[in-house]
Amino acid sequence: MPGQLLFQPNPPPDPSQLPESILNYRVQLNTQGVLSPDELSAIRQFRKAADYIAAAMIFLKDNALVERDITADDIKPRLLGHWGTCPGLVLVYAHINRLVAKTGIDALYVVGPGHGAPAILSCLWLENSLGNFYPKYTRDREGLAALVRSFSSPGGFPSHVNAETPGSIHEGGELGYALGVSFGAVMDKPDLVCVCVVGDGEAETGPTATAWHGYKYIDPAESGAVLPIVHVNGFKISERTIYGTMDDKEITALFTGYGYQVRIVEDLDHIDEDLAASMEWALGEIKKIQTAARSGKPIVKPRWPVLILRTPKGWSGPKELHGEYIEGSFKAHQVPLPEAKTDANERKMLQEWLRSYGPKELFGPDGVPNAAIQSIIPKEESKRLGMREEAYKAYTPLDVPEWRKFAVEKGSAQSCMKITGELLDAVVQTNPKSFRIFSPDELVSNKLDAVLRHSGRNFQWDIASRASGGRVIEILSEHTCQGMLQGYTLTGRTGLFPSYEAFLGIVHTMMVQYSKFVKTAHEVPWRQPMGSLNYVETSTWTRQEHNGFSHQNPSFIGAVLNLKPASARVYLPPDANCFLSTMAHCLRAKNYVNLMVGSKQPTPVWLSPEEADKHCIAGASVWKFASTDEGMTPDVVLVGLGVEMTFEVIAASALLRKMIPALRVRVVNVTDLMILGPFGSHPHALSDEGFDSLFTRNKPVIFNYHGYPVELKGLLFGRPNLDRMSIHGYIEEGTTTSPFMMMIMNQTSRYHIAAEAVRSAALLNPRVEIDAHKTISAILHLAQKDREYIHAHGADPEGTFDVPKFD
Repeated sequence: MPGQLLFQPNPPPDPSQLPESILNYRVQLNTQGVLSPDELSAIRQFRKAADYIAAAMIFLKDNALVERDITADDIKPRLLGHWGTCPGLVLVYAHINRLVAKTGIDALYVVGPGHGAPAILSCLWLENSLGNFYPKYTRDREGLAALVRSFSSPGGFPSHVNAETPGSIHEGGELGYALGVSFGAVMDKPDLVCVCVVGDGEAETGPTATAWHGYKYIDPAESGAVLPIVHVNGFKISERTIYGTMDDKEITALFTGYGYQVRIVEDLDHIDEDLAASMEWALGEIKKIQTAARSGKPIVKPRWPVLILRTPKGWSGPKELHGEYIEGSFKAHQVPLPEAKTDANERKMLQEWLRSYGPKELFGPDGVPNAAIQSIIPKEESKRLGMREEAYKAYTPLDVPEWRKFAVEKGSAQSCMKITGELLDAVVQTNPKSFRIFSPDELVSNKLDAVLRHSGRNFQWDIASRASGGRVIEILSEHTCQGMLQGYTLTGRTGLFPSYEAFLGIVHTMMVQYSKFVKTAHEVPWRQPMGSLNYVETSTWTRQEHNGFSHQNPSFIGAVLNLKPASARVYLPPDANCFLSTMAHCLRAKNYVNLMVGSKQPTPVWLSPEEADKHCIAGASVWKFASTDEGMTPDVVLVGLGVEMTFEVIAASALLRKMIPALRVRVVNVTDLMILGPFGSHPHALSDEGFDSLFTRNKPVIFNYHGYPVELKGLLFGRPNLDRMSIHGYIEEGTTTSPFMMMIMNQTSRYHIAAEAVRSAALLNPRVEIDAHKTISAILHLAQKDREYIHAHGADPEGTFDVPKFD
């Protein structure tokens, strides 16, 4: 069965078994007289005009105002677009306009069904925001023809809302996180109202399900508000939606339980009056909650408004085709008349459909929208949804304190996370309204809790943290943290997302979608820079031996490596001072996805603050103290990438100096992973000369890498003489065991590195070759003895993690 069988259009849900008393929680309003006759007429004409343009954009390449009969040549060769959601999105847009014009509120419009780009673009054209950013889309006949012709065509707007769309802060290609983005956008912006349409298909996703709790993290004294509108049009691509099969009692019960006041908007014959009254009521409830909080008498657990908008899918479009329902069914989801170019009957239906909107009355002879349509558009340009500065030029740089104030003594043992937490505490204090941390309930576990010294959590439903201005959002949903971080960042602020390493992969595709938005935004001349997305990846596989195999997964590194080079940054600082330097840099950086990988356990501080600064600027350096003759004329180069991997490399170098002093070792640490790619492949990639100065031109190079070896192989591909390079890394071996056993199991231990160094050097140095077999056997024997000790005692041998000595 290719699609669901339907017995009527817009089928109603079956009655639930819930008691009728549930409906007492539903908000009832008097909608009569809410709109004057002139307002009602203007809104209806705006909707007709926008619906007309949206439909024309999907089908037409010429004859934009249908001033003559449509011919096959007027139809685009390829029909792309999603009609079904457009009428609902236009309906909401029209009523936001009315509310902005009437009250002067500052509003953003976040569109969950991002594939409804025709609806948004048509409204942007009507309000002339599109013409302000794109001179070819002027609000006249020529501009309209250009818009209709270019949509979903090469060089024109794509079929989804993206960074090219004025007013957008959300990449529309992936459903699920519009609501989380909206909550992040209003944080620390007390005057902003973000109207967020959540499609009923999107409402089935996990990110949306958890984001409904977002209001529990909004302090109405310091932040704005989100007005969620669930657009229940009943269908996905080929099936009914869950929400479409829920009756009013079930919907009311669900959202009342979430903590909302539920208003169902469904009077189709008077939909404009219904929605106008509902939006005015919602804004009034928001103001009540905010006024109470800002007067020092906050409402505990306020019930914020949510609107449930029930309208038919593809409303005002074709009713039936070939005996099947179109309007009010999944057949309206994308292109309702797919053979309009080649089928005369469908072409006739298209013409009748478009002319039913009355384009001659909506647009004058010069193509300009009539006076009634323009009357509901905010007069002040900066108030228009497509012109909001929060969406494209709001970036405020952080005041990042000097990191050296928090630096620690070389030679001590310090937790990278604990020391970095001190810096973040200072960042919170110097940036009380433009920096937040979004953490999935792991801040204390990850030893970043120093930030709680002068701040706190922002959990409004907890008496211990409500109304206290906390900068930390902790919710055990990586999706919601990611969505909020994106909304916060794209509206001009800076955030940080610390997480257990294994669970960052949950937001892999969300991060990729964001990077696509940033990549496109960078190519749009009117969008100004934005802060970077900053991830801290800790509680890594190397020290997750107590939690077991499920917590051992460094794959998020590879996800970032796959991004466009202009956006991707991956750092593996080897100690606390380097991590401080890296964090300070990332918090100041713009337009990147920054991933910082580090350990929360105490590990050696190898470099002084001055040395760390130079090392991080260079991205890599020879560590002379761990090398033979400060790294001159080596037989082999050992490279550490990551805290524990670097420790094992240094331990291997010390072991080799003791067991086979004839072997000459150079130790290199890489803190900026992106330097390794071929010159030109990334802005940070070393020149060939720079690469050879670190890794020599022809000597064996052994990498001990924190991530999967295949990632490093891909990064190095294109460098000359790759056959001299070998890579150790995480190879999916793990369990509940000891820290050093994790190194042994994944062949990243000092013994594996040292043994390979001997094998490689034996090919070049006769003094090593003559003792190679004996030395390798002894090294592997040590590994076996440690393995047996761990199995017998349940712990690593004493002294395993003592700082290696080079006597």
